[in-house]
Amino acid sequence: MSLSRYTCEESISTDLRLDLAEPEPDEPADRVLWRTKEAVLGELARLLAASGRVGSENKLSQDLLFREKKASTGIGGGLAIPHIRTLQAKELIVAVGLSREGIDFDAMDREKVHVFVAMVTPPYEDKLYLRVLKSLGNAFSAPGVKASLLEAKNAGEVLRVLSKLS
Repeated sequence: MSLSRYTCEESISTDLRLDLAEPEPDEPADRVLWRTKEAVLGELARLLAASGRVGSENKLSQDLLFREKKASTGIGGGLAIPHIRTLQAKELIVAVGLSREGIDFDAMDREKVHVFVAMVTPPYEDKLYLRVLKSLGNAFSAPGVKASLLEAKNAGEVLRVLSKLS
């Protein structure tokens, strides 16, 4: 199963940019981190919605935030895989956001995240959801995959990298 079949160029950003206000001098670090997570997940929801395969972008963003509150999806090694089953997904869809400078996302290893792979699917697609989630984990444990993605200059190049992963 090629991971590229679940995404499209519109759902890929090779330069994930966040519109964040500067933190207040006395703003707690955990609040700054949460504002960053909200911005990242909002941008990933926008990318997912660009596929035309989700319902409400705002509700999807809220679903992703609710999931993130349970436990960080920053798995370490510069990778985060926000994933949910939601009524907002018409089918399984994957979005990819790349950040060359990295974003603090409360990853398990406390390192910045450079590759965000968001996956959403309808609630009734349990088997496919688990199969693709496992494939994502396996694919990104292979050497050089994250580096190849970060070298991609456009969405087409990201799709080519993903098409080689199973």
